[in-house]
Amino acid sequence: MKAFVFPGQGAQFTGMGKDLYDNNAIAKELFEKANEILGFSITDIMFSGTAEELKQTKVTQPAVFLHSVISAIAMGDDFNPEVVAGHSLGELSALTAAGALTFEDGLKLVSARAFAMQKACEMQPSTMAAIIALLDETVEKVCAEVTEGGNLVVAANYNCPGQIVISGTIEGVNLACEALKAAGAKRALPLSVGGAFHSPLMQPAKEELEAAILATTFNTPRCPIYQNVDAKPYTNPEKIKSNLIAQLTSPVLWTASVKNMLADGVTEFTECGPGNVLQGLIKKIQA
Repeated sequence: MKAFVFPGQGAQFTGMGKDLYDNNAIAKELFEKANEILGFSITDIMFSGTAEELKQTKVTQPAVFLHSVISAIAMGDDFNPEVVAGHSLGELSALTAAGALTFEDGLKLVSARAFAMQKACEMQPSTMAAIIALLDETVEKVCAEVTEGGNLVVAANYNCPGQIVISGTIEGVNLACEALKAAGAKRALPLSVGGAFHSPLMQPAKEELEAAILATTFNTPRCPIYQNVDAKPYTNPEKIKSNLIAQLTSPVLWTASVKNMLADGVTEFTECGPGNVLQGLIKKIQA
């Protein structure tokens, strides 16, 4: 059984998508359409902008979405998923590639998501950090203890065994990193992100995005999508919408999603989008 998976924010790089634009007429048309929908030339930033320009949330999220979805469309008949999944932002890419959203609606939702998250980040200084080589339960326990002490921090991304990303206030993340290193983590790496994604601090963004999602038409996708909030497969548009609304303040259960896909018979994973981060995580989950 074939699964196509779609990466999230952080997979971007300068020059992404230029080969598609130059060599595929359908891709070129879609990139130009995206410039019109967004109201600025995102292709200029993707193809020749600086890493700093590309790192802005309002640019990064549409850029990764466009590269991912257009890569899938450019495959033609070779894009033949039996299931799909996406990591965080990648869930919207997966839904669009699988036909639950039109290209235009998918891009508009991604843009709305990016701006809502950017605003939430500006309201409360916050950050994230990757914790390497520690049991999930230990990370969760330390986060709970720091939060009880008055500095919010939660487990946000369960990426693979031995790799969890934590998310919260700057003080909360700093305190948790120190405690987690003392508890035996090999590394606690602060991430270069604008805020505490997939934490309760994204509540203002969740409310804003909820209105946009509820106003958008979702169709039944061509195959099931394993969603981040509970790692289970869905095809019902209403369930997909409610899971997508919950996603911004809920952890990304990527490890469980991949394990469930494997248990359900997936034998082949193809990554659509910039880089191959998800392929690396999947190998560690399969090990």
